[in-house]
Amino acid sequence: MRGFRGTDLAAAMLLLAGGLEGCGSEPAAGDAPDTLVVGADVPYVPFAFGDAPNYQGMDMDLVREIARRLGKQTEIRKTPFDTIFRDLAQGKFDLVAASVTITDERKKVVDFSLPYFNSDQSVMIRQGTPITGAEGLAGRRVGALLGGTGEKWVKGKVPSADLRTYDLIDEAFKALAAGQIDAVVNDFPSSKSAERSYRDLKVVTTIPTGEYYGLAFKPGSPLRDEVNTTLRAMKQDGTFDRIYRTWFQVAPPATLLAETN
Repeated sequence: MRGFRGTDLAAAMLLLAGGLEGCGSEPAAGDAPDTLVVGADVPYVPFAFGDAPNYQGMDMDLVREIARRLGKQTEIRKTPFDTIFRDLAQGKFDLVAASVTITDERKKVVDFSLPYFNSDQSVMIRQGTPITGAEGLAGRRVGALLGGTGEKWVKGKVPSADLRTYDLIDEAFKALAAGQIDAVVNDFPSSKSAERSYRDLKVVTTIPTGEYYGLAFKPGSPLRDEVNTTLRAMKQDGTFDRIYRTWFQVAPPATLLAETN
């Protein structure tokens, strides 16, 4: 589950309060009415990875199908996760699809779609490391995504850990494989997928959190309701199940795309 730093939360809130429009070298998303402009943090397997413009992953399949049903093309803009909400506030995207955990804190800054994925945290180690669960992280060198909720979890639950943060989660996996850290706390599906690329690494436990991912929008964006209507239709006709099964080989939980989360 991915988070963002308090400084970026504050910056995003200021930008939204001030009503600033898009800035920087990229055109504002609203300048392309026939295109759904999506902010994504790449790579983040299995949700977004590969090379531009043909990024792969569950998030990518989801937003492309949404765009198709809305009669739009899709433009994916690769963006670091720790600035992605600030860029959304500046109007660089129509929405963010970056495995974003829905939290009360974030609801002060962005509007969320219906929840489309639920994810636990996990502890990943290098083979042979004597850590079997979260209780074994005390005093250890622990890696996490910069601004992610894995980082927040370690700070809150294992304050004695030597926390190391990384701009990309793959950098944490590489550090773990190289023996520079002892464990990585990260979203379970992402870490589990990494086992295929890093044969010496393994997930030893999950950490239940009851958190969900949602697509993020600027507050008051009419696109949110359009997307939610589209997601409901995708669930009803089986398209959402097909996309979910493609990446996780199981049926999605019934709680997904429900109004109550």
